[in-house]
Amino acid sequence: MHLKGEHRKDQAAVVVGHKIYWFEGDRNQRIRDHIEVFVFNTVSLCWMTLTPGTGERHLEAPSRRGDYTAVLIEYTVYLWGGKNSQGYCNVLYAFDVDAHKWFIPRVSGTVPEGRVYHSACVLGKVIFIHGGCSGCYQTGVTNDIHKMDTSTMVWSLINTRGTPPPASYDHSATIIGTKMFVFGGIGGQGGQYYDTIRVFDTETNLCMNSPSAQFIPQGRRWHPAFTYNGELYIFGGLNVWILAAVAPLCSQTARDLAGRWLGLLASSAMAAQMMCTGSMWGSMDSKGQHGVLK
Repeated sequence: MHLKGEHRKDQAAVVVGHKIYWFEGDRNQRIRDHIEVFVFNTVSLCWMTLTPGTGERHLEAPSRRGDYTAVLIEYTVYLWGGKNSQGYCNVLYAFDVDAHKWFIPRVSGTVPEGRVYHSACVLGKVIFIHGGCSGCYQTGVTNDIHKMDTSTMVWSLINTRGTPPPASYDHSATIIGTKMFVFGGIGGQGGQYYDTIRVFDTETNLCMNSPSAQFIPQGRRWHPAFTYNGELYIFGGLNVWILAAVAPLCSQTARDLAGRWLGLLASSAMAAQMMCTGSMWGSMDSKGQHGVLK
């Protein structure tokens, strides 16, 4: 099962049937290098490496970058955002999982500013991009919501109504029904870790806060989130308490990397937490049994 190669970070992955397509990260590579694609077959438990095409199609493969997003619509993976040695990226790339080919779709409309640490989720054939950072972590954090309709390849900046979500990055966004549920992340001034659920209704463009609950998970970043049977599951991540333990390290880069590893180690010991459609948080133990948190 082991695939030898350099250590990588800041990557993305999508599931297609019984295969996982893994798109490498690490924005510290040379700009002329392109993102490599690896496929893990969950039936045979084997890895394979997809080599980029040649000629014109090879030029349409995205350069190596980190902190981007990748989502699947039918049999096409759409990759957007991230940062490479030339700066923040806002070109939309597409990967055909049948032909194993990259291409750059022709798009129109209001193209979002390039950014990192944003979220991307899918409803039907529409991609929703929310938040992220396109500069200084104090002033370059945004709370905007853009959508890409892949049936028309038109970008739109959504004019939201109601209570706007706070500017954040490293949050999660999950579609349940026709609503997008945003949890966690970290905000600009002061670096606040958010512990609230923000809800965006894709039909009315209304932003709202979730109802108050007796218990809510700690604010965090870098956490995975997914939905199952109408429930939102949150697992692991990194919060301020773990980051404080790393603070004595003298290098900011070292603190960041160590924080990621501590977050991953901590996540393996944390219980998964979920939010039911009735807005009540619960917990799940290692055996899959869950109950309401009080």
